[in-house]
Amino acid sequence: MTTKYIFLLLGLAVTIVSAAEYRRPPPGRSLSQSLFKVLDDVDSTSPQQVHISLSGGDHMRVSWITSDPTPAVIYYGTSPGANGVTANGTTDNYRYLAYRSGEIHNVVIGPLNPNTLYYYRCGSPSSPELSFKTPPSQFPINFAVLGDPGQTEWTKSTLDHIAKSDYDVLVLPGDLSYADLYQPSWDTFGQLVQPLASSRPWMVTHGNHEVENIPIIHPKKFTAYNTRWVMPYAESGSPSNLFYSFQVVGVHVFMLGSYTDFGPDSDQYRWLEADLNRLDRSKTPWLVAIVHAPWYNSNEAHQGEDESVGMKKAMEDLLYKARVDVVFAGHVHAYERFVRVYKDQADECGPMHITIGDGGNREGLASRYKDPKPDISAFREPSFGHGQLYVVNTTHAKWTWHRNDNDAVSSDEIWLTSLQSLSTCL
Repeated sequence: MTTKYIFLLLGLAVTIVSAAEYRRPPPGRSLSQSLFKVLDDVDSTSPQQVHISLSGGDHMRVSWITSDPTPAVIYYGTSPGANGVTANGTTDNYRYLAYRSGEIHNVVIGPLNPNTLYYYRCGSPSSPELSFKTPPSQFPINFAVLGDPGQTEWTKSTLDHIAKSDYDVLVLPGDLSYADLYQPSWDTFGQLVQPLASSRPWMVTHGNHEVENIPIIHPKKFTAYNTRWVMPYAESGSPSNLFYSFQVVGVHVFMLGSYTDFGPDSDQYRWLEADLNRLDRSKTPWLVAIVHAPWYNSNEAHQGEDESVGMKKAMEDLLYKARVDVVFAGHVHAYERFVRVYKDQADECGPMHITIGDGGNREGLASRYKDPKPDISAFREPSFGHGQLYVVNTTHAKWTWHRNDNDAVSSDEIWLTSLQSLSTCL
């Protein structure tokens, strides 16, 4: 049996297990085959799967893959054709059973000016020119939020809607490619998101579909994810790429790991506690946390899982005492917004929990909710879409969820006041 079919069978097994948990509508058509054709036509030394991410302060990490070895170097400047500034980085690769990845390059560039368009080339001054815009240095700032995207026609619709928005940074709460052991799907996912991910920073954390370990055969977890999607964990003092934080303008974002240890004795818990203690709230009026498995959920899907229940039990007090404003999650393939909540009760000083695992994955929607609707659940709908968190200033932000129709229809929106600005919560 060929490696490709082994991967397909293993991936099918994973899909069958997860799909059995709840009834889904028919899946959307996968874009993988058309994306494979695109990759087949790419020259072996040409950059592919380009994406960028914030790398602490005024720096940006540029990541890309080539089939053959090429220099890990970026040529960049603030005008088209500018190659006057260069930066060098590192190259890595990995093996997964019979699969061997391409050459994965990572280069950190900077210092960069805020709210500025930069032009860059990966690996060679003759490679195709790309561009990105750095985030602003002062409010307002707009975050796009995309959960569980996968790579289907639904995904493309969501990405098209995000592309039309004026966002500065994208955050993704896990389950990126849905490769599910079949490693070439990581390549097609990287190619699918490149138009967006190469032009604005994408900040991601892992989900259950990133674990990808096989007992005895490949026991190591997160091999592809950790090699392909390097995030600024070292810059934030984290010992692991599976959890980290970043700050932009006055918004501090904790990218937490649902599928790595999170108990009080864990590295993640100790790091989060230390990261919170380092914050200067006079310069950081907004706190946002990202997890994969939701701590609050009235959908019938994914109830009672330790990644939700156990992590909530371990970390909810930390986030509440720190006055975290919003917690975004994925995993459940539907949209749900809760009121501000703490220990299962409405609490004006608690975070607002939002589940947004509706980016477009192949498994379809989780369409069955618990009845009656809990009082703490403010809005829920089983549709694909994405969200926008528009932080206007130190005290107010607007959250909008956009359902996928022909256009991105605004189906749910609410204004938030930062907890740091409320005297009743200090």
